[in-house]
Amino acid sequence: MPEFTKSHTDTVSTKATSVKCKLQGNTHLPAFSMDGDYIIGGVFTIHQYMHTEVHDYTSMPEPLRCTGSVKTRELRFARTMIFAIDEINNSTELLPGVTLGYQIHDSCSSVSIAVQKALQLTNGQDPEFDTSQNCSNSGMVMAIVGESGSTPSIAMSRIIGPFDIPQVSHFATCACLSDKQQYPSFFRTIPSDQFQADALVKLVKHFGWTWIGAIRSDSDYGNNGMASFLYAAQKEGICVEYSESFSGTHPRSRFQRVAEVIRRSTSMVIVAFAATADMRILLEELSLQPFPPHQWIGSEAWVTDADLLKYNFCAGALGFSIEQSVIPGLRDFLLDLSPTVVTASPVLTEFWEEAFNCRLGKGEGTDERVCDGTEDIHNLQSSYTDTSQLRITNMVYKAVYAIAHAIHNALCVERNSTRHCDQFAKIQSTQVFTQLRKVNFSQNGYSVSFDANGDPVATYELVNWQKSKTGRNEFVTVGFYDASLPLGREVHINKDITWMEGSTQVPVSVCSESCRPGTRKVLQKGKPVCCYDCTPCPEGEISNVTDSPDCFPCPSEFWPNANRDSCLPKPVEFLSFSEVLGIILVSFSVAGACLAIMTAAVFFRHRTTPIVRANNSELSFLLLFSLTLCFLCSITFIGTPSEWSCMLRHTAFGITFVLCISCVLGKTIVVLMAFKATLPGSNVMKWFGPPQQRMTVVSVTSVQVLICIIWLVVSPPFPMKNLTTYKERIILECALGSAIGFWAVLGYVGLLAVFCFVLAVLARKLPDNFNEAKFITFSMLIFCAVWITFIPAYVSSPGKFTVAVEIFAILASSFGLILCIFAPKCYIILFKPEKNTKKHLMNKSPQ
Repeated sequence: MPEFTKSHTDTVSTKATSVKCKLQGNTHLPAFSMDGDYIIGGVFTIHQYMHTEVHDYTSMPEPLRCTGSVKTRELRFARTMIFAIDEINNSTELLPGVTLGYQIHDSCSSVSIAVQKALQLTNGQDPEFDTSQNCSNSGMVMAIVGESGSTPSIAMSRIIGPFDIPQVSHFATCACLSDKQQYPSFFRTIPSDQFQADALVKLVKHFGWTWIGAIRSDSDYGNNGMASFLYAAQKEGICVEYSESFSGTHPRSRFQRVAEVIRRSTSMVIVAFAATADMRILLEELSLQPFPPHQWIGSEAWVTDADLLKYNFCAGALGFSIEQSVIPGLRDFLLDLSPTVVTASPVLTEFWEEAFNCRLGKGEGTDERVCDGTEDIHNLQSSYTDTSQLRITNMVYKAVYAIAHAIHNALCVERNSTRHCDQFAKIQSTQVFTQLRKVNFSQNGYSVSFDANGDPVATYELVNWQKSKTGRNEFVTVGFYDASLPLGREVHINKDITWMEGSTQVPVSVCSESCRPGTRKVLQKGKPVCCYDCTPCPEGEISNVTDSPDCFPCPSEFWPNANRDSCLPKPVEFLSFSEVLGIILVSFSVAGACLAIMTAAVFFRHRTTPIVRANNSELSFLLLFSLTLCFLCSITFIGTPSEWSCMLRHTAFGITFVLCISCVLGKTIVVLMAFKATLPGSNVMKWFGPPQQRMTVVSVTSVQVLICIIWLVVSPPFPMKNLTTYKERIILECALGSAIGFWAVLGYVGLLAVFCFVLAVLARKLPDNFNEAKFITFSMLIFCAVWITFIPAYVSSPGKFTVAVEIFAILASSFGLILCIFAPKCYIILFKPEKNTKKHLMNKSPQ
């Protein structure tokens, strides 16, 4: 296998050396050239347009030629490359004894010409190339500086990449060029558009703009840059009203359509990812008709182009640019154009004639002004002479020095701590390519290095177009962007920004106004996510941030405030002693207890009188005692519920009322037995004397006590926060624990009351003067009526009114008992003492 490989390689090598190099088509002389030991190529867009012809395919097409005016900014780039090479050739530290030459070509804003220039630089720089020579790399340039645009740089890189000829661009920013699989030999001194797109998105977000327009050059630079921007903008919630593309090769109708879209738009901010030439045509179209002011956000390709400052409606434009720099001696070099130098270069001659509007030498027409090359270029207002904003120019300067350092590292070796360079050694572009990936140096205070993708460290200046005192636009650096800073702090603004129309207020560009806290965003159908309506949060929910997409409920013990932007603790509600209703109920409770005590005092004072003795004074006093407890037990229902109060209020109520009714029941039975005892031969009273009466009361009450004990042991009442009855407030109440226990207590009371009522009804026909049964009947009728109405009222009453209903039932039934049973007797005792006699009580006819 090794032998076969060697044989096959030798065969291929023999065939390669037997092929004669023959240039196809016409070669083009470089715009600037100089011989040297090693040649660096350069490709710049020195002319604006390329002359095109319609081919009929019947004759050989005419050679491509450049037309249009000279792009003075690109001319400055080309001359900066010459300046840097001259500076290196005069250096004693960098490439000592080695002379660098250059071949600088004009691509004329044409991709096809840029490719042709790349092929010419790859094949050899001599236009009179000897076709008898073998095809070898002897004529190759060591590296190429350029191009100024991404699209021609892509085309060039595909041509020279397979030959490992490094290409260092000063202005090609397309992120696609970082792909080393497709463009292995591409380097650049300007950051990738990926960094610029991220920076522009952070800038837009920093000022709160969520509704923007987007325009771009229809080229690799514009399309790829805008794609990166839109992708990052979408993740940040920024919406694009429109996205339009255009190119200098498009008809005017395309620019008119884009201009009309801008005029009709509602967004106030326009992000333009466009080349300078394309922006110039669009701005010229926009200047033909007035249109509403817009805030322009520009990419570095045009935002620092001095030729565009004349468009005053762009005043306030903001964008990221390459860091401003200073190159000592460059301005003097650019202005050092003697008549000999100018006339020796067709490009400089054309520039001179356009700059001074004259013709060098003798003019052919009588109306043509003649110039001799001695005109004062120092007073010329042109991008060529303006070195106050050296940004991209410094990228050219660094590109040349990067290549020089790579050649230096390939030629020179370190011996005894010093570097020795062999100017007679011959190196290949492959070696320069290898060394270029390793360069790391500083020039004029600016560091130069490349990462694995051939990209430099991403830093930008934030440039603002501001009006000077003379009324002209000028570039003012107002901040910077550093991709190495922590997330969210990359953009830093350190000066005041002038916005559109000279305003100092940040313009607002949103599709919909921000939704205040307390509302949520509801997207408008068929529109981007930035277009929405603001809807108040539903009941019980809040939003506490601006532009909240959702509302969220408050915790169970909290409720939204009136604005629904924060949760406040729910007010706690219970029947307290301090409120009016509580005071009234306590007053009636105390009054009822006092009334029972006063009645007991009256009965005790007149305990020997017939009316007291006839009504079983022992049961009467016990009944009054139980009524006092009934009145007082209602107080336990008022105040903050606690464990003891919850257990006490229901059990005390149940036991005291059973005690009360058992006494009434005993009195009713006594009345019946007393009447039966008056019949001849009846001795029933001996079966229901005082011991039996006491036993009845104790046994009946014991049943209720047993029920209460079981209730308290199994599942006693407990305090709880009722969060369901009212959404907006908390009700402190006593949970029943066991509902069966509660209704058993209440049911037992009701059962005794019904039984007592039945007995009283049976005794209603007793003699009038001894008819205590009718008063018991009335009292039991009131008692049963109160508690029958209590049940639905208790179940349906909300919150603290549930407790109030229960207290009212206790007080009403208690007052009913004391008034119906004891009021008539007290009336006779106090106001009709003449009727308080045994004779009167035993008289069957009413007195």
